[in-house]
Amino acid sequence: MTTECWINGRLGDMIPVADRGLQYGDGLFETLAVNAGRIALLDYHLDRLLRGCRRLQLHAPSVDALRAELMSAAAGHTKAVLKLIITRGAADRGYGFTSGSETTRILTRHAWPEYPSEFSEIGVHLRICDTHLGHNRRLAGIKHLNRLEQVLARAEWSEIDQVQEGLMLDEEGMVIECTMSNVFAWLDHGVLATPDLQRCGVEGVMRRHLLEQARQASIAVRVAGLALTELMQAKEIFVCNSLIGIWPVTAIGHWKYSIGSMTRQAQRWASET
Repeated sequence: MTTECWINGRLGDMIPVADRGLQYGDGLFETLAVNAGRIALLDYHLDRLLRGCRRLQLHAPSVDALRAELMSAAAGHTKAVLKLIITRGAADRGYGFTSGSETTRILTRHAWPEYPSEFSEIGVHLRICDTHLGHNRRLAGIKHLNRLEQVLARAEWSEIDQVQEGLMLDEEGMVIECTMSNVFAWLDHGVLATPDLQRCGVEGVMRRHLLEQARQASIAVRVAGLALTELMQAKEIFVCNSLIGIWPVTAIGHWKYSIGSMTRQAQRWASET
């Protein structure tokens, strides 16, 4: 599939050099999974985008217009990926901005990533990244354009290392997320735990879906600080995002884990999106 791009609703692939998304990473993005012409978890994506706009004081595009634009880009495609970027638009040099200024909207459509099926079936290996996440409550949870921490963390390994994802800790050594996914742990006492993301990390839409499904199934859920030592002692570990669904974790460094019933249940929930 050839990548297609729309700028503010029109076919094109160029933005001004003065765009603040390029100059300062001043904006947000969403990565959306297209399956049989429909967009998985679209309402969750739009909700997170609007929360991010409020947090960054960005002029939010019309939700109805965004939905229509996204559905048009998805129509007729069995499997594809949409990436939506909202920036504060072009402006003069300097950090200051005018509240309510017109935003730039960039939408691209990409081929579906061909992850090996065994990642979902027999699991993946993680490494613990040397790059740590800094705390910033004003940016925590939202999917802003500043992703240098993840870029540096992902540069720590290559495919030949037989590692598929990297576990990221914060500056205090607490588990937060992986480079491109959220992490869950099934603990010994029958609790499904995932790290609290009030100081850093991205609140993934698949994470939100899984938490809601677990609570509806009367499974005990804990969203709180997760120490690395506690994670290592978990019965099961899995990672998730809107594209990969659920990858069971079978190793973190030299620690080994089995794939159990909680992970397989999470995969069933993920398939229902």
